[in-house]
Order: sequence, then C-alpha cells, then structure tokens
Amino acid sequence: MSYTLRTQVDGEFDDIVEKTIDALEDEGFGVLCDIDVRETLKKKLDEDFRQYRILGACNPQLAHQGLENDLELGTLLPCNVVVYDDDDGVVVSAVDPQRLIAVAENDDLDPIGDDAYERFERVLESL
Repeated sequence: MSYTLRTQVDGEFDDIVEKTIDALEDEGFGVLCDIDVRETLKKKLDEDFRQYRILGACNPQLAHQGLENDLELGTLLPCNVVVYDDDDGVVVSAVDPQRLIAVAENDDLDPIGDDAYERFERVLESL
C-alpha cells in the first residue's frame, strides 16, 4: 500500500518546482521550507545526487483544526511534497495525508486528512 500520491510531469525541473509551489498555494498551502537535497548532499557529503527538492507544505486552516484536536499532531507537520528528476521526467509526490493522520488513531482527525488528500490530488492533477 502506497503512502504517497504521485504524478510524473514533462518539463524543466525548476519550472515544475515553481508550478508545484503555485498549485499548492492555489489549494491554500504555504511552503514553509524548501530543502534542496542535491545541494545538501554535495555540501555535506561531497556526493552527487539527482535534482531533488523537499517542500514542506502546510495549510494553516487545516493545521489549526488538527492541532486544536491533538497537540501532538505537530510532529506530523508540515506535509512533505517532493519533486525529483526521474529517467522518464520529473516526479511530484506528496505524502498521503490520510495515511499520515491515521497514525494518530483519532477518528476526529479523519475529515482533515480527507480534505488535505483532496487538495493534494487537485495539486497533482493541475500539473
């Protein structure tokens, strides 16, 4: 069983990253952090790696609802979206918020996971 939602996109890597950020913003997510894995691995380990970015996405409204219900939910935030080069194009993959939130074993959080899932689906479809 997969723990991500995923799509493959044709285009230039940097353009796809920007389109992904824009699509996230259209769905109410801000990107709180942007980690350039390729640059980090080169700097820290002197290793070459494919282009790979981790975008820490957070929808403030959904996060607030979740945290009001369960303060420990913050350990699962932000939701990560990755963009990376693959042999056949650029892959954009988001954590499945329904699966992520399920670890809290709190049924009151399910609607938040469902909402975030639908938003991530729309983000990926828009690319």
